[in-house]
Amino acid sequence: MPQRREPTARQARLGLELRRLRQAAGLTAIEAAGLQGANRAQMSHIESGLVGVSEERVRRLASHYACTDEDFIDALVAMATDRTRGWWEEYRGLLPKSFLDLSELEHHARFQHHVAILYVPGLLQTEDYARAVFSSRMPEITHQELELRIQHRRARQEIDTPYKAVIHEAALRIRVGDRAVAKAQLERLLELSDADHITLRVIPFDLDGFASAANTMTYVGGPVPKLDTVVRDAPHGSVFVDSEAQLNIYRRSFRRVETASLEPEPSREFIHQLTKEL
Repeated sequence: MPQRREPTARQARLGLELRRLRQAAGLTAIEAAGLQGANRAQMSHIESGLVGVSEERVRRLASHYACTDEDFIDALVAMATDRTRGWWEEYRGLLPKSFLDLSELEHHARFQHHVAILYVPGLLQTEDYARAVFSSRMPEITHQELELRIQHRRARQEIDTPYKAVIHEAALRIRVGDRAVAKAQLERLLELSDADHITLRVIPFDLDGFASAANTMTYVGGPVPKLDTVVRDAPHGSVFVDSEAQLNIYRRSFRRVETASLEPEPSREFIHQLTKEL
């Protein structure tokens, strides 16, 4: 297969998981290549996501690596054989790669859990709110890129998988735009909270001793738990966290945050009260 210039996050994740399986089996890249009738460079390209992998090769590698988790193997096969050209590809070369990788991740997600501290989550933002957020970034972006980011964010918001958002009161009160933008955003949250697949919960300021609320995160469920991903914001784009140890930490963290936050109906009342204050 031809070598890719820049693998997507999904392609890179497949290669990473194959490398983790090899390492867990105690095999070197040279030894694994020998079992495949390949060379070390070919194995390196596979494990870097630089070349595609057939279903037969994925299953053969899993067999050599003594992996018996059939659901996991099937999920890897699905990643290897997926030829979907998603809507986000029209933005390739126009927006940072991290934007496209996030869209791809969300497209294949089984569910999403979000903890928001300073901003309303992107998937729940109004256009005016998103415009205010992007306009405040430093260094400033061009008008053309601003409009592309707005379009891309609107497209991302077409979600129908289970989505839970725990939003701190700070994010609900901070005005990234003017009063009208803030009020429209709160009204939008109330509207979205009626959707069957969306659950909103609020962390009020007066919740005692809740330091865990200081960590913003997005937890994205993969086809199997081993393929879950946590997305963290970074100065130059999103960072994907996918080690099992770290995923377990974030799973526990979200459960703790969710348990401590207000139930959905009191959360709606809380947001409604904030709306009346505006």
